[in-house]
Amino acid sequence: MRTRGRGRFGTIVAGVTALAFAGVGAPAAVAQDDIPDVDEIVHSKNMQQRANIPKQAPFDTQSAYGTDIAFTDDHAIVGNYDGFVVYDVSKPHKPRIVSQVLCPGGQNDVSVSGDLLFLSTDYARSDASCSSEPASAADAGSWEGIKVFDISDLTSPEYVSAVRTDCGSHTHTMVPAPERDSVLLYVSSYSPAAGLPNCQPPHDKLSLVEVPVDAPENAELVSEPVLFPEGGNPGNGYTRATTGCHDLTAYPEKDLMAGACMGDGVLVDISDRRNPRVIDRVQDNENFAFWHSATFNNDGSKVVFTDELGGGGMATCNADVGPERGANGIYDLTGRGDDRALEFRSYYKIPRHQADTENCVAHNGSLIPVPGRDIMVQAWYQGGVSVWDFTDSDNPTEIGYWERGPLSDENLMIGGPWSAYYYNGHIYSSDIQKGLDVLTIRDPRTAPARSVHFDEFNAQTQPSY
Repeated sequence: MRTRGRGRFGTIVAGVTALAFAGVGAPAAVAQDDIPDVDEIVHSKNMQQRANIPKQAPFDTQSAYGTDIAFTDDHAIVGNYDGFVVYDVSKPHKPRIVSQVLCPGGQNDVSVSGDLLFLSTDYARSDASCSSEPASAADAGSWEGIKVFDISDLTSPEYVSAVRTDCGSHTHTMVPAPERDSVLLYVSSYSPAAGLPNCQPPHDKLSLVEVPVDAPENAELVSEPVLFPEGGNPGNGYTRATTGCHDLTAYPEKDLMAGACMGDGVLVDISDRRNPRVIDRVQDNENFAFWHSATFNNDGSKVVFTDELGGGGMATCNADVGPERGANGIYDLTGRGDDRALEFRSYYKIPRHQADTENCVAHNGSLIPVPGRDIMVQAWYQGGVSVWDFTDSDNPTEIGYWERGPLSDENLMIGGPWSAYYYNGHIYSSDIQKGLDVLTIRDPRTAPARSVHFDEFNAQTQPSY
């Protein structure tokens, strides 16, 4: 392994390779309520692991969480609390690391557009560089926001600019603006406090950053649209109060965006890209603790919202919590134009109880592109990866699953798949502790997806297929 400096900010760790393991795992499904042994792999008959690349130095510590994934050509780019990793997945059964960028600043949510990569920093740092130190958000000189990289050479990404945003950037959503030769980033952030000079309440807005495609060094904050002018959900002790948004998913072709905003789920019109406008807003103060993320179905007639009960750090996939909390909520879109509304239909949660030492809750996923059906693959932290069908909004069902046993049978340790996305015939899972997993599903219900190919994929910027 070779380490070398690149540009004025980043450090590149290039040329890393790792072993891939084909066909690892149990040959059949386990009983519904059986809990696997520590690190034991179990799965349904139709799912299989094709490869795993463990986290590599300097991202091999327990605190260097693997996070979200973006795809470009035959590459998967995986965020990490300490930077990001570029994998060549042209041979999915033999992926290899082509570069690693050391740039601490969790969560390091990632997206790509052409030769540009965008990185979210939501932990206060001493400055915008990749050599910054942890800082206090109470310090007005601390920095959080969006970083922009040139990835025209994936073996050697270059850090080109940064934009500070209020309350940082927990996540962001990329929407191309070809008419302006630019890219728009809708930045989600939350939890203001009076003692935080760069994150003052109320914080009921988004930060909108524009990045010129041919001059990314000129990236800038262009507006701060307010989604909740009269305030968001005040919370009730179970459901979090809304003080910003956690995640937004755009469907540019349909001029729509779905927002998961702590105590609120919102449907947003983005026909005027710089002026997003809330069409409908829903709450679930009985069963949703924290509206975390959203996914449209392909025809834009449904939204799946996820509830990250416990913030991803609790064991919520058990009998005590039950099947309706820490789950997905399926909503149908009714009406037209400004009269469109979100109508609740049902919940979906994985049907397997997990150990009390396993953090488990609904988390990041994407559609499997099967024309005419609504099928999704989703990460559940230590609950593993679930493939499920919500074509019938009232009766969602699991098609397949893959998971590891707990990291420990004595103590709750944070781990498991953070994100699980379908890309060009395979499922790619970013495991917080175990690195990149490549999975396959062989099932007649998902087989048509194998003919759908994308050159670029960001789960929060939904394409049509």
